Amino acid sequence: MIRVILPMHLRNLAQVGPEVTLEVEGPVTQRSVLDALESRYPRLRGTIRDQVSGERRPFLRFFACQQDLSLEPADAPLPAAVASGAEPFWVVGAIAGG
Repeated sequence: MIRVILPMHLRNLAQVGPEVTLEVEGPVTQRSVLDALESRYPRLRGTIRDQVSGERRPFLRFFACQQDLSLEPADAPLPAAVASGAEPFWVVGAIAGG
């Protein structure tokens, strides 16, 4: 099981708690985790990734094992600790302002 931590606005939209667990088929990558998340919670489609390009939305970041994975290729394997469920995959909303 893959553990995913969502920011409050996405939790509210999906009507879930702070952490969700997902079954991911095949290699555990950003793309496969987000595909599983959007499949299980269709209301999240288009909120984390652009529906046309599949690119990460500008004000969201991805973290795991104390590493910023936001700029990593979508099909790069996630750390083994995430694939085993020992560590969560974090979707974090960026804060902007001045």
